[in-house]
Amino acid sequence: MILPILLAMRADASTLIAEPLIMQQMSRWGPAILLGVWGATLSSALGSILGAPRVLQALARDGVLPHWLSFLGTGSGKNDEPRMGTVVTLGIATAAVCLGELDVIAPVLSMFFLTTYLVLNISAGIEAFLQSPSFRPAFRVHWSFSLLGALGCLAVMFLIDARATVVAALIVLGIYFWLQQRELRTTWGDARRGIWMALLRTGIFQVGHTDDTKNWRPHILVLSGTPTKRWSLIELADALIHNRGLMTVSSVLPSGSRDVAQQSEMEATIRDYLERHSVKALVRIVTAPDPFAGGQKLVETYGLGPLVPNTVLLGDSEQAGHRDRYCQMIAQIHQAKRSIVILRENHEKGFGKRQRIDVWWGGLQANGGLMLLLAYLLRSDINWHKAEIYLKLVVPDETAAQAAQANLKNLVKQVRIKAVSQVLVAQGRQFPQILHETSKNADIIFLGMRKPGDGNDFTQYYENLQSLVTGLPTTIFVLATPEFAFEEVLTES
Repeated sequence: MILPILLAMRADASTLIAEPLIMQQMSRWGPAILLGVWGATLSSALGSILGAPRVLQALARDGVLPHWLSFLGTGSGKNDEPRMGTVVTLGIATAAVCLGELDVIAPVLSMFFLTTYLVLNISAGIEAFLQSPSFRPAFRVHWSFSLLGALGCLAVMFLIDARATVVAALIVLGIYFWLQQRELRTTWGDARRGIWMALLRTGIFQVGHTDDTKNWRPHILVLSGTPTKRWSLIELADALIHNRGLMTVSSVLPSGSRDVAQQSEMEATIRDYLERHSVKALVRIVTAPDPFAGGQKLVETYGLGPLVPNTVLLGDSEQAGHRDRYCQMIAQIHQAKRSIVILRENHEKGFGKRQRIDVWWGGLQANGGLMLLLAYLLRSDINWHKAEIYLKLVVPDETAAQAAQANLKNLVKQVRIKAVSQVLVAQGRQFPQILHETSKNADIIFLGMRKPGDGNDFTQYYENLQSLVTGLPTTIFVLATPEFAFEEVLTES
């Protein structure tokens, strides 16, 4: 940005426009400018030669290009080299050179580059503003800077050639509508509520019923009962949501204890209570013979079309007499393809100082991917932003430790989540001993659960799990929904 200012201070505008190599005339040693131009030209050429064929290959494989250009998606050799894309790129570059007037082509190329940067900045700004969990760039900037960069690109495009800018905009819009291939309907009401209802209706039908890892967001159903008695559940859910998804605070009343009107009044009272505590959440109260039947009823019926809770958050079962029904409810929620998060709170410590999160790692798939994602979402909350995530893995010996440490470091780098990887050598110790020795000072601990049905007695397994964490800080048990690739949420950008 300093260079244009220096040029403007040493030459007038007409000279700058008329003399392409004005910098060579200003320089004390002119050949240095020519060497710089050659270096920049070769660098850009090599970047385009390597990058453009890959882009064509990816566009063809994603189905963005027309079907008759699908041959560009083929790869050759063990490294999947885009040879067909390279040939096409070479042909386009050769045709441009054969025109002989590169100064004519330069503004066109500038429009292509600036349009790309414009759209990229807009995309980054929108993704950052929406705080999508899958958007974790290695280089972070505030969304306003991305939109400022987009406006800068647009301003420079008009300065270079206003007509070419309009043509570029029409081309981009044409490509966009061609890709959409759908009719956009908008219904305007006379009041704001009518507008929101129209947008809501359109949005629900556009969401669809197919899970999308790219745009996964936590929609949490909190089985909290009376909010004042289990506020920690609501506090945890609010930290995980962090303006990204939806949270529903639910309560189950005994059958016949309230009529529909009284239930609506209670829902309004709970909403007011949550709003006073700056918690944005939906509220739902149902009646059932017992809390476990009520929880199952909520999972089965609550939601609107494809917009249903994908995660159920509940407290630990503290009464041994209810343990069988509790575990049956977990099994049925899992069968309903919902992720389950169970909070076992240490009532003396609560959430501690909110500075350390221990994730006991068992792999990126299923529980591991969801636990790491939840830890990342938790740390994005203002109360947890100083927390350090510790990714812990137990191996039998030192030989396995070296490979495991390298794998964990590569994983952390790949998913772009700031975490400390810790590989612990068992050295004859059992896992319970290692867990208590290394996580006793954590503020919250994430542990994965096995699937119901993987053993003969899930109730006995859950009781053993509770015994395992007795005396530890607040612990979260996680059971990921089956058939959903949480690892793709982490690895996609």
